[in-house]
Amino acid sequence: MLLEGIETLLVLAEAKTMSKTGSLLFISQSAVSKRIHNLEKKIGKKLIEPQGRYVRLTDDAIALINSVGPTFNELRGQVYDQSTMDSNDLPLKVDCSETLISGYFSNLLASAIQLDRNIVLSTNHTPRIIENVKSGKVTMGLSAGYLPASIGLLMFHLFDEHFYIVSNKPLQTLPTQLITTDLSNSANSYQLGILDRLNIKPVMQLDSYHAATHLALSGAAAALIPLSIINGLCIEKSNIYYFSELDDLVRPVNICVRQKSYGMSRVKNLVQKLCEYSYDSNFPTK
Repeated sequence: MLLEGIETLLVLAEAKTMSKTGSLLFISQSAVSKRIHNLEKKIGKKLIEPQGRYVRLTDDAIALINSVGPTFNELRGQVYDQSTMDSNDLPLKVDCSETLISGYFSNLLASAIQLDRNIVLSTNHTPRIIENVKSGKVTMGLSAGYLPASIGLLMFHLFDEHFYIVSNKPLQTLPTQLITTDLSNSANSYQLGILDRLNIKPVMQLDSYHAATHLALSGAAAALIPLSIINGLCIEKSNIYYFSELDDLVRPVNICVRQKSYGMSRVKNLVQKLCEYSYDSNFPTK
């Protein structure tokens, strides 16, 4: 019962509503409320408060999640390791960075799905991808950005992706202000030091590279954009600028998978296909 309550609280923290949490857990909304109530009773603390149609986590709930969440996810991953996944009839879930699918791997993944119809793709930001692989929610992750030194997963480094400046106005020198992605994201925070060294101020930090690109092309400000987005959106060469000062600014692209999962032939075959991908880092020619 305690583990059910913790699992429900973790899902509720992401879903924000009782109804969506119930849908994700395949239980009724009343069952969600009951689980949270029982958890509150067990630990003697108030965990949620109503906020319109949403719920708000109390400080005690946030502290509990920060304390037990990583351990719970690791436990869930160990349970997942005991399951038998090496069957073509079971889903092989792959969590991916959206930019990597659109910019590089759409054809490769589509071909893989033709051979294995039970490959299921989802998209997420890199910290969530790592969390989902560690917990066993997905079998494999395809991530972009720097990762913690030790994450307890088997890692395959594919390549380092380069950045360019996208602008609708001619640029002769490196801009002093740029639209960037969300630099509070742990996978992107390394960019802050490099931009600071180059005396570049992040004028806007967006959750989406696609949004940043469209704003840049509309004239809001120049944007720092990875090559995958440039490829995916087929941006005209006249709007793309390369500066040698940005050579150190790259995004590592990695596959992450649980050690036991890699022993499954379906997983190993897909990893090998991705590792064979040939990355072209040259300046875009479109």
